[in-house]
Amino acid sequence: MRWIVDAMNVIGARPDGWWKDRHAAMVRLTRQLEVWAAAQDGKVTVVFEKPPSPPIESDVVTIAAAPRPGANSADDEIVRLVRADDRPQDITVVTSDITLVERVAAAGANTRPAKGFRDLIEGRL
Repeated sequence: MRWIVDAMNVIGARPDGWWKDRHAAMVRLTRQLEVWAAAQDGKVTVVFEKPPSPPIESDVVTIAAAPRPGANSADDEIVRLVRADDRPQDITVVTSDITLVERVAAAGANTRPAKGFRDLIEGRL
């Protein structure tokens, strides 16, 4: 199973003050995904709106970012990744953005709501 995570959608699923330090929230999500992916033996790509600065590195999770800033740029990158895959039916996109859900479903991918996934990777489920 391959997972593509709409980073800011998952981060924003809980109003825990993440906006006070966006980069720290991005790092925290990446580290949680690393632990979860290692336990699941799954392939995870996290997609940010723009390249993190300073960069975030991972040996477990693929870090991706929209190639250009703008409205829905991360969504466009997620759809591009799904469409470029030979087996989109093996991909689950994590987001609660209904427009993105519709776009990736039309491209053949599965979806999972952001809040439930965040609860899962944080060990709340």
